Amino acid sequence: MPEQQNIEYKQSWHDDYLKWVCSFANAQGGLIFIGKDDDGKVVGVDDSKKLMEDLPNKIRNTMGISAEVNLHQENLPAGKAEG
Repeated sequence: MPEQQNIEYKQSWHDDYLKWVCSFANAQGGLIFIGKDDDGKVVGVDDSKKLMEDLPNKIRNTMGISAEVNLHQENLPAGKAEG
């Protein structure tokens, strides 16, 4: 599935991506897949457990909204460990 108006792929999380969350919240919603390259291929996420704990708090503390944050596991490239 390629990137679209409401789908964005990011290889890792950076707090400046909160702008995407804000944009999706002000539109019709959207999905941000962290751990995928621009082509939608899985690259994995370092420390996914910490990200799953931190991300909802960052969104709530920055924008005052709740966002659904889920962990989806897919096959990773050879030699890449899941966080």
